[in-house]
Amino acid sequence: MGDAEIPQLSKGGDIMLGGIFYFHNNWKNTENSYTQKPLPLECISLNFREFQFVQAMRFAIEEINNSTDLLPGISLGYNMYDTCSFIVRGIKVALALNNDNENVSAFEDPCTRPVKVQAIIGPSSSSSSMAIATVLGPFHIPLISHFATCACLSDKLKYPSFLRTIPSDYYQSRALAHLVKHFGWTWVGAIRTSDDYGNNGMATFTESAQQLGICLEYSVSFFQTDSTEKIQKIIDIIKASTSKVIVTFITPPAMDVLIQELSNQNLTGYQWVGSEAWIFDSQIAAMDKNHILDGAIGLFIPKAHVSGFKEFMLDVKPLNSSNNDLFREFWQALFSCKFKHSQSKQIQTECTGHEDLTDMKNSFTDMSLMPIFNNIYKGVYAVAHALHSILKCNKTCNNSVQLEPFTILQHIRKSHFKTKEGEEVYFNENGDPAAKYEIINWQPNENGTVNFVSVGLYDASLPADKHLNLQNKTLHWAKSSKQVPVSICSEKCPPGTRKVLQKGKPVCCYDCIRCAEGEINNITDSITCVRCPSESWSNERRDACVAKMADFLSYEEVMGILLTTASLLGTCLTAAVAFIFFRYRKTPLVRANNSELSFLLLFSLTLCFLCSLTFIGRPSKWSCMLRHTAFGITFVLCISCVLGKTLVVLMAFKATLPGSNVMKLFGPTQQRLSVLGFTLVQVIICFLWLTISPPFPSKNFKQFKDKIILECALGSALGFWSVLGYIGLLAMSCFIFAFLARKLPDNFNEAKFITFSMLIFCAVWITFIPAYVSSPGKFSVAVEIFAILASSFGLLICIFVPKCYIMLMKPEKNTKKSMMGKGAPKHN
Repeated sequence: MGDAEIPQLSKGGDIMLGGIFYFHNNWKNTENSYTQKPLPLECISLNFREFQFVQAMRFAIEEINNSTDLLPGISLGYNMYDTCSFIVRGIKVALALNNDNENVSAFEDPCTRPVKVQAIIGPSSSSSSMAIATVLGPFHIPLISHFATCACLSDKLKYPSFLRTIPSDYYQSRALAHLVKHFGWTWVGAIRTSDDYGNNGMATFTESAQQLGICLEYSVSFFQTDSTEKIQKIIDIIKASTSKVIVTFITPPAMDVLIQELSNQNLTGYQWVGSEAWIFDSQIAAMDKNHILDGAIGLFIPKAHVSGFKEFMLDVKPLNSSNNDLFREFWQALFSCKFKHSQSKQIQTECTGHEDLTDMKNSFTDMSLMPIFNNIYKGVYAVAHALHSILKCNKTCNNSVQLEPFTILQHIRKSHFKTKEGEEVYFNENGDPAAKYEIINWQPNENGTVNFVSVGLYDASLPADKHLNLQNKTLHWAKSSKQVPVSICSEKCPPGTRKVLQKGKPVCCYDCIRCAEGEINNITDSITCVRCPSESWSNERRDACVAKMADFLSYEEVMGILLTTASLLGTCLTAAVAFIFFRYRKTPLVRANNSELSFLLLFSLTLCFLCSLTFIGRPSKWSCMLRHTAFGITFVLCISCVLGKTLVVLMAFKATLPGSNVMKLFGPTQQRLSVLGFTLVQVIICFLWLTISPPFPSKNFKQFKDKIILECALGSALGFWSVLGYIGLLAMSCFIFAFLARKLPDNFNEAKFITFSMLIFCAVWITFIPAYVSSPGKFSVAVEIFAILASSFGLLICIFVPKCYIMLMKPEKNTKKSMMGKGAPKHN
């Protein structure tokens, strides 16, 4: 088959399409040695995969020609050319397909003029596509590839007439980088084919990997025709590496070569990450006899189904009508037979041309690459829809329209349609389709074969945080392991150490150096240490230095113990007062001072003392929310009771005036409702605070250089000051009412004690604000606890201690006469 006899399969029609495939590979295997031949006069090693691609193009054309909806009355013809995977030959056949550059009506007799195609489908490789697109670009002949993924082809300045139905490697490279990052692999090797596909794809992956903190231990390239010595060097690099994950951008022919060498040396145990070129290739899986690639993971085009295609695939006999040498060669290789007059001497069985493909199982009958076949199918239909639009077809097409290549190209770019399976097809401004991939995992069967299991999706059209979506499926890894492999250069540095980069190695490789004496670090993988507190630290106490770095008010230190003791003391005193009041609950003194409010006030004071304990200890999410809200609600409950007692005193005095009916308006029910109402307001404030922006634990690194302050951030400062402000408002109101009632009759009036207690309360909290703001670290917490305890003790002592003194020490004054002012006269 010479250069002047480029093999072709042609069929006449009104409009012609071209197909550029490589039916033959340009390399051969001779005793495991792969050698590059000069541009041959005959092609070798027939490629059944490309015959499948031919059938996909024929299927789409036949389906369109039989359709009454698309291009009615128009027949699509086609010319198929073989490039033998040589770029030079590809350029030659592209020029042959474009051998007439004059404007010719689409409906002139096609037999009276040289062939001119309206669009070209193929080729499969990026390098061939780049070369052909460069040649066809000035003529605006559309070139639609089904498998050329190099991101460089999206450059419309260089390749204005190129389109494709497979996503660009711009997205695939980034998707692979995110996939590697997802599994925590930061130390990987990289192997690529030494062509445009491999070089450009790996360059984009490397850039994305660096942005994600992934380092490449090595990055090597080769071509399938390289010598055995060069392939062996790559094997040696893999053996010497410490990374256990290998990312690849390799074409299937090159992968065949690499797998054979790896199998010869039984180099297993590596986790392979593959691009779409080979990750779903059953031929490569069949070649992997030693299970080198078991557990491989990678990206492939989403599953597709083209109804009727499998049956059409097996019906290749019509090709024989052209009496084409290529068909005869294909048929002989497929059935290991020979036709009459064949020059082959190796095959003895004679071919009849009627052999049955139905029961055959080989790479030609394998439908695993249906997504690629679907890409060819969509490419042909994109041309048909563009022509349908140009010819303004309805029930018939306009025969007078001149078919200009540039017009066809523009209409293909704008085409937007759905296939019969419901798949949406369109091109973006770069001539690329939407980027969607399935994540494929190689899972071996018990019989030694491999299942290509879909374990997730990658959709670049979704928001960035939703691109990668792994399904809840069990993944298989290298050597059939169920555990995710580990591939890192250095383990994480624990607290107390810092990272030091290893000289001459990537940033993922480092040593962990212990912090120097007097320095500390409690952060994993930190690059720096900070100085310890000023006191001197020995080597034995360096680890303790890490723990001491976190500074907060704890129960173990002296200040924490003193405050805890004061809190518990206040609780016990309040309980004791409550016991005394309960024991003397029927005496005039308790009954005259509203016993119900008194017991509720004692209960709220107990809560006030106890809530101070929530401020001590390491801050946590719940303790931060509890401490301020508990403090705010209990203090409002406490002040509400005091305010209620004050109002009772005022109302009781007014009730003694002639004609007054005040006590009916402020009886026990109204007193309870007032306490409940005042408290409910604070509850609502706290609820809004916790809902909108609650307090939360935080680490303060700025206040001190030698330690970290663990504290509760307020969340919403407005919420905090609203809680304090409402307490202050009630306290001031209570103080004013108590002050107004201070001159009422002595024996009945406790307003003077409430006045003193509110005076202490307000003084404490007014002093608290500047002290709280200016206190550093844990001392601000101590100030707040002190303010709580001081104001609680003030209320307890001023209101209840005088009454307890009378009940215990002066029982003669605890009489009804004394309460009514009829006792012994007072002595000055």
